[in-house]
Amino acid sequence: MPVDAVIPFKPKNPKTRLSCVMDQEEREAFARAMLSDVIRAVRTGGCAPLLLCTAPFEHPDAPVTVDPAGLNESLDRALASAEGPLLIIMADLPLADGAAIARMIATSADIAIMPGRGGGTNAIFVREPSRYHVDYYGASFLKHAAIAADAGLSCEVVDSFRLHTDVDEKEDLVEVLIHGAGAARRYLESLGFALSIEKGRVGVERRTHKETV
Repeated sequence: MPVDAVIPFKPKNPKTRLSCVMDQEEREAFARAMLSDVIRAVRTGGCAPLLLCTAPFEHPDAPVTVDPAGLNESLDRALASAEGPLLIIMADLPLADGAAIARMIATSADIAIMPGRGGGTNAIFVREPSRYHVDYYGASFLKHAAIAADAGLSCEVVDSFRLHTDVDEKEDLVEVLIHGAGAARRYLESLGFALSIEKGRVGVERRTHKETV
């Protein structure tokens, strides 16, 4: 039986920190491309994707629940109503693959947490969702580990480059162009993004855009 995987997704005006290199329509299309990569990884890893969206949205490969509440409130409702183990995974992980997902849900611990850069949380697997709640934003990894400890739940911290790499800033596009193999990379290339190496440093440039990162 596949594990349900809840993927929070903001379809309208996402990834505002990429506004320096993409307009809103492009950011929305890029967010959808990253989501498609995550859905494919989730399915390959043995999970059933469920989208939790802030606004009406449709996707051919996953059912959608619309909840305009804050991230913590909507995910806590998903945890409380879950009927079995649950994976929560962010939608901006375009390097995600099935092997990394399968590794998370194979944990022998009660909770498996995938840290994000800068203290964030990119994915959480919860064996008994009714015993857990989330607290995103800020140093959420530390908060999520503390929540598990307070609830008496064993916790494994999973180490995976492919799930650790989220995309928020323009510099993050480098990783997608180097290591990506899915829809997100193809979309960036369709916009004219390419690697740029100058003075030993790797960045990206948009051939149809003056901005270089």
